[in-house]
Amino acid sequence: MSIKAKRLRAQPVSRLLEQPGGLGDVMRMATLIERAQTHLRRQLPPDVAEHLYVGGYRDGVLTLITDRAAWLTWLRYEQPRLLKLLHQLPGFEAIIKFSLKVRPIRPVKAVPRHTRRLSAAGAEALSHCAENLDDSPLKRSLNRLASHADAPSESADETPT
Repeated sequence: MSIKAKRLRAQPVSRLLEQPGGLGDVMRMATLIERAQTHLRRQLPPDVAEHLYVGGYRDGVLTLITDRAAWLTWLRYEQPRLLKLLHQLPGFEAIIKFSLKVRPIRPVKAVPRHTRRLSAAGAEALSHCAENLDDSPLKRSLNRLASHADAPSESADETPT
């Protein structure tokens, strides 16, 4: 019994973008959501705007997400005004209501960089290894690595007068 693999041919990007339910639809929806979020944030007070995110759009319902229940209550009272603001944007005339949700939004944390240090003794060992080599990429690399050593502190080299 043998298993035959289907041969998939690469598709042109234009076909991927034009297929119904494909990448093009996702890109258009992402653009609409970004426009709605930007427009709403410009119209809201700054203390509220930083807590408002547009989560999605489906069947005339725009999902608004906030990170605290207090802002959700404020958004409930402001729904009629927000609907009028969105109806001003082309492409958002079909919004009939909002779905309001509270979701704690955690900011993306950058991974802390771990920098390694090269001691003066390590740099001296690399330089010593490089001395015995002919001019080669290895010699240049060892010398370059040795140049990254911590600079010796000036106070340690000074002698009392």
